[in-house]
Parts: sequence; structure tokens; C-alpha cells
Amino acid sequence: MSSSRKNSKQKTILFLAANPQNSTPLDLAREVKEIEEGLQRSQKRDKFLLEQVWAVTPGDVQRAMLNYRPQIVHFSGHGMGEVGLVLENAAGQGQFVKSTALAGLFELFADKVECVVLNACYSEVQAVAIAHHIPFVVGMNQAVGDRAARVFAVGFYDALGAGESFDFAYKLGCNRIALEGIAEDSTPVITRKLEVASLPLPEPSEPDNAIPAPVAVLAPVVVEPSRSGSMTLASEQVALEELGGQVPLDSLFYIKRPPIEEQCYDAIVRPGALIRVKAPRQMGKSSLTIRILDYAEKQGYRTTWLNLQRAGDQALSSLDAFLRWLCDRTTRNLRLPNQVEEYWQGIAGSMDKCTDYFELYLLEEINAPLALCLDEVDEVFKHPAIASDFLGLLRSWHEESKISSVSAWRNLRLVLTHSEEVYIPLNINQSPFNVGVPIELPPFTQAQLADLVQRHGLQWSEAEIGQLMAMVGGHPYLTRVALQQIVRGEVTLIQFLQVAPTQEWLFGSHLRRHLGNLEERNLASAMKQVVTSDQPVRLSSAEASKLDNMGLVRFQGNDVYPLCDLYRHYFKEILK
Repeated sequence: MSSSRKNSKQKTILFLAANPQNSTPLDLAREVKEIEEGLQRSQKRDKFLLEQVWAVTPGDVQRAMLNYRPQIVHFSGHGMGEVGLVLENAAGQGQFVKSTALAGLFELFADKVECVVLNACYSEVQAVAIAHHIPFVVGMNQAVGDRAARVFAVGFYDALGAGESFDFAYKLGCNRIALEGIAEDSTPVITRKLEVASLPLPEPSEPDNAIPAPVAVLAPVVVEPSRSGSMTLASEQVALEELGGQVPLDSLFYIKRPPIEEQCYDAIVRPGALIRVKAPRQMGKSSLTIRILDYAEKQGYRTTWLNLQRAGDQALSSLDAFLRWLCDRTTRNLRLPNQVEEYWQGIAGSMDKCTDYFELYLLEEINAPLALCLDEVDEVFKHPAIASDFLGLLRSWHEESKISSVSAWRNLRLVLTHSEEVYIPLNINQSPFNVGVPIELPPFTQAQLADLVQRHGLQWSEAEIGQLMAMVGGHPYLTRVALQQIVRGEVTLIQFLQVAPTQEWLFGSHLRRHLGNLEERNLASAMKQVVTSDQPVRLSSAEASKLDNMGLVRFQGNDVYPLCDLYRHYFKEILK
């Protein structure tokens, strides 16, 4: 269908393809072949002219735009979110082009181009930037499998070939993915110029020399090539990080778990927001929380984060002492003069004094939304005399934001993180754990784990990825410990599989902590039942829930099974 001759009634589709030598191979030839065949069969086949440019460099893109003056531009290849789309350099290696540069290019051709399709992972950020100048832009909001991307494109151009609009073509493309039974039909997103024209262009957040990191892959468990820009990196090029605690904001190794991050970002900007993040230890609660607060700061909010485990015995000795600690630490974090003593005068109860301090002083003084994260709320569960009143106080603040005309309470946004279920008695109307937005962090999927393997510069087969997944079950911390040791050459994958479920290796302290918790909570017998059975086991509801909260098991219906082989092998040996 490609031709250099074009009549005035035809629309040119410019197909740009890039698949650098150091990236995951994609079947782009099949994609353009199926698009072309679909257009040739269509009712409006004479209305379209398909032009192709392969292995495109940044210069090739400019020249193609000048030579073909297309109405529709289609890019197929790899994408890496804010880092950029992956084109090629003269040596056939990956070269990253940022959103602002692409937006600037399309601004120059805004009088010609009607639609842009970015058929690459995490390309929504580029789509939004380009849509400031182009009426319709399609991008991907997460990783997209090669098959899903191809199927979407064929459905999209089938619709255009039938004379349908760009909006209809987008919907048909998404539906084609669903009809094929691929669980990625919500990955393509369309951005319209009318929706973003009044918004500022996004600022690039990565330095020019940053090593790009693909964002989390959310795809079927079968690992197929995805269009994230995962480059083949030599191990010595990967800057490994210290493990434990929060994964830094600029880390190459933070794995998103869509749609969780977007749910939190959407919630934190709502007046009186309350977000409840629940997950076992070392599953990423703190890493998610700092990203929520970072997002809030970018909206102009004030933020503060208090880890309740640091309150100490003196602060947790009474409700009054604890609320004074809360007010004192929040004031210090906000860099405000401390007026706790002044507000603690009089005969009012400590909860009223704390409420006044936040409403009449802190929230009034900053005169802006305040995102307050209370991390490790489990700590107060150990002090029932404090917990019931304190948690009821948080609930009352949240409710006040709904009914009060006082803007101060609408400016308070709460983020609570905890590992355990709330076993202390709480009035249903006084608990903060049945309101707000509940977030539970799951382990990584196999595709997300595969993405993390690639970020560590390891070129593994699907079978090898499956072996790691079976041993650690997608547990974020355990996965990163294993990969760091393998990248450093401390162990091979085969050696790791042998030594991981033993106390002599690096997981020893992790396993002993779980063993101590099982014995302390009288759950050792229940865990023994689980690990010695080849089938999911039915436990009492309380036992199953507690083991799940500890991150040791997963549910299958009402039954449970070990999260991973690490726990099965270790506890089967230790508890026999």
C-alpha cells in the first residue's frame, strides 16, 4: 500500500519503527503487515496511504515528517515512561527521546497531524505532552505485551479503514484486545487536545544521563515480550542500592503495581482524604507512601511523615502523652514554632486539645492542604487504652472534613499504614479502618518480577524467572536481596535455590523473625499444617487471616497455601 504518489483526498499514515539491538526483540514487521492487510480490505482503502520508516533515529523522524507530511503518525517500539521513547542511534543501540522534545516536534507539524499513536509501554506521558498540540493521541499507561499492542493497532486501523472516527477507532482497538482474551484492554489510553490544552507541559524529572528504568510490567503471567525499553545492561553498569527501608524516589528498582499508585494519587488530592495502606512487612508500604507524599508536594501541599514505632515508651504511656508527641513532632516537621504547651492549658480533654491544635494552629498557619502520614499504626494496637480513643479521633477528623464548612479540616489528608488487622475492639462508627480508600499491596506478579530481573542487567530465560518466582513468591524485599547477590557474583541462581531456605544464608534473620512471631502468636501448628500439605489447607478464619497478614500464605477461596517455596521448605524442616 506504500507509495510515493498521493492524491489530495488521501491521508498518510506514517509508521515509525524502532527496535534497538540492545532491547527486547519485537515482531513489528508482523504488526505493520497486519495493519496494511486490514487497510487493503477496508471500504475506505483509497483514503489512506501507509508509509514506513524502520530503525528510526531522531533525525529520521524529522526527515520522515518533512518528506511525508502525515496526518496520522504511528510509533511502534519501546517506551520507558518519563525517561522517553526508545529510538535508535547510528550504531543501532537505544537512544531516548524525552516528552518535551517530542512535543516540540509535533508543535511544528500541528497544522498537518490529526492523530498520533504511540504503541509502546508507558507512553502515556509522551501522549499527554504531544496532545497539547495534536487533537488525538493514544499512549499506553503501563507495559503492554507485544501481542496486545499489535492487536490494538490492527483494530484501530480497521476502524479508520471503515470510515470511523479516531475515538471510535480507539475503542474498537481496546475491544479487540478484550475479544482476544488478553487482560490488557485498559492499557491503551486516548488523550485529546481539548482535555489538556489549558494544562502546562510536564517537566522532565530524569537527568539526561540517567540509566533508564522500565516501570512495572502488569501483564499475563506468561511472560511475553513487552514494549518497555528494557536495555541489556552489563552487571557492572547497574548501580545497586542499599537494601532495607524505603526504595528511594529516584531508584531504578522501584516497581509500580498498577493501578495502586494512580489510585493513591487520585485520592490524596481530594478534600479530607484518608488512604489506608495495608501489607505485611517489607512489602513496600513505606516506598509507596513516600511517593504519595512526593506527589502531594508537587501539588503544592505540605507533608509530614511520622513513624509511630519511633514514639517510644514514654510517649505511649498514656493518651495525653501520645497526643502531645503527635502535635510536637508534626510541628517540628512543618518547621513551625511550637505552641503545644499553650494549647495544652485548661480543663479540656487531651483529644479536644489535640483537635484544637491541628484546626486552630497547624492547619490555619500553613493555610494549605496537609498530607499527614502515620506509618506503622500497628504500634498503637499494642496499647488498647490509647488505640481506641486515638483511632476514634482520626475518624472524627475525617468525618469533620465532610460536614464542616471549616476549610482547615478539608485541607487535612491522612495516610495510614499498617500490617495487622485491627483486633482491638472499636465501635464501627469510630474506626478509621472502614472509611476512606483501602489499599492492599500484593506481591509482584511474575511479569513484574521479570521486569526487575531485566533492570538488574540479567538476561534470563522464562524458566529461570519462574524458578526465582517460585522460591520468593514475588516478595519485593526477598526478590531484591536475591538479585543483588546474583548480580554481584556471590551466588548463581542454582546455588541461590539451594541455600535460600536455610538459616545460614542472608534470609536467615528474615526467617527467624517469622518463626519467632509464629511461636509468640501460637500459629506454629497452623503453619505446619500449611507447609506439609500439597494442597491448600482450611484453617480457622482467625489463623488464616493472621498468617496472611504476616505475608506467609495466600488465599485460594477460603483455603490457604504458602506464599513461596522459601517458606514451605524452611518451615517444613524447622517445624517437623
